[in-house]
Amino acid sequence: MRDHLSERALILAPQGRDGAVARGILVEAGLRGDIVENVAQLVTSLRAGAGFAVVTEEALTGSDLYALSEWLEAQPEWSDFPFVLLTRRGGGLERNPEAGRFLDILGNATFLERPFHPTTFVSLAKAGARLEELNKLAADLEQRVEQRTAERETAMAQLHEAQKLETLGQLTGGVAHDFNNLLTPITGALDILQKKYGDSDERSGRLLSNALQAADRAKILLQRLLGFARRQSLRTHSVDIAGLLSGMRDLVSSSVGPTIEVHLRVEPDLSPALVDPNQLELAILNLAVNARDAMPHGGPLTILAEEVAIGPQSSPKLKPGLYIRLSVIDAGCGMDPETRSRAVEPFYSTKEFGRGTGLGLSMVHGLAAQLGGGFALTSALGEGTRVDLYLPVAAEDASTEHTPAPEAMKIIGRKLSVLLVDDEPLVRTATAEMIRDLGHHVEEAGGGAEALARLEEEGLSIDAVITDYMMPGIDGGSLSRRIAQTHPDVPVLLITGYTGPTDEVLHLPRLAKPFGQADIAEALSGLFSGDEKVVRFPGRKPGK
Repeated sequence: MRDHLSERALILAPQGRDGAVARGILVEAGLRGDIVENVAQLVTSLRAGAGFAVVTEEALTGSDLYALSEWLEAQPEWSDFPFVLLTRRGGGLERNPEAGRFLDILGNATFLERPFHPTTFVSLAKAGARLEELNKLAADLEQRVEQRTAERETAMAQLHEAQKLETLGQLTGGVAHDFNNLLTPITGALDILQKKYGDSDERSGRLLSNALQAADRAKILLQRLLGFARRQSLRTHSVDIAGLLSGMRDLVSSSVGPTIEVHLRVEPDLSPALVDPNQLELAILNLAVNARDAMPHGGPLTILAEEVAIGPQSSPKLKPGLYIRLSVIDAGCGMDPETRSRAVEPFYSTKEFGRGTGLGLSMVHGLAAQLGGGFALTSALGEGTRVDLYLPVAAEDASTEHTPAPEAMKIIGRKLSVLLVDDEPLVRTATAEMIRDLGHHVEEAGGGAEALARLEEEGLSIDAVITDYMMPGIDGGSLSRRIAQTHPDVPVLLITGYTGPTDEVLHLPRLAKPFGQADIAEALSGLFSGDEKVVRFPGRKPGK
């Protein structure tokens, strides 16, 4: 006998033996029947669940049917709860018109005249039972539709957010590229002017120094824009995250101030991650400073690193595999839903004017994506903020590579003949002047085709080629491959703007825009070991 509440029959027959007889017939047929004493009890039982109800005409006559009518009105549109109404005389409205007044209340009612035959009663009961079953299926279907609709709406919202950020990234990357080209000649000219006049005129030296500091701040701003746009030039290798965080502890503590308690928790035997350590350090510092600003009265700041496995259904959506989850957690003021939804947009900030650019989280978000990892932000008003960075686990042991300390400008001992290739005249002219000021000879070309033609000129000897990467026609990558075939002993320095080169030219020395004279001097020095050329291209050995 089935005993699920949604399949049972409720029997309201308070007079005589109708209730007991009806229940006995139902039990014989394998159906559950529960007897109720009055209309109020019927409504209470209906709320708990039932498949159909058997009600006598006299049980409804004179009773307060408001609660029953209210329950029926509250049913979903697809629901049509069945009643079997046992009448004293006549089975239909034509023979018992008085029973018709119950139709407006009960809705789906079948009239059965007493005394009734058990077979007829069981037939009606089974039909009623087959109908909640159908209603139950309809309810399940409605719930699934609502669930799928909600999932679709969530997915569409996530897609819209991703498309919005991608559009912003494309716009930001393009703007950063243009500003890089504008800033490069400015920085170059300031470098040359300071070198010539900075020591001879105190006022000019001070003004030039201030201008160079402003240019350097603009360079940092552009790097953050490129980080959001996922178009900065990264130098990734296997990095010991535990060592990196340990080395940053003092820097983070001094940056957030004495009122912030910094807690560092790193999982033992943590695998190395494939990251650009310099950019990752900058990201962590940005997050720590954001956490400090969210806790004006102090509080705990936790930096957590652990290894996690990401599966196909995991959140955030990442390629399945092993990742290092680096979390920065504060106990600050938190974010409301609107702020949280816009937190990674560039230049969006809740800080007062002059206290931030609104690029911290956007840069961190872009860096995580460019590294092949992910970014997750969890926050609520009064409950603090947690930022999770998912960094891909490296396939090899952590490198001992370190960033050398800043040195004085490196200058090559002999005079070089350099072919400079750039389609932007302002950038090309400024770069040429910086190289000439270092004592070298410069030949200029406005594109890849012109550069190849210059290399074939009789009597022209070129020691090195410096080329922009993003150029129409023959770009810097294609030009470097052509030079490797026709002039295998000529080293190539690649200048990158808003995007990094393809895998085919990752081995080449690179110089990121915007750059100053010291940067290009060091890059040129890197092309030579002493006075010997260092040529780097696949399948080729260094040559002289």
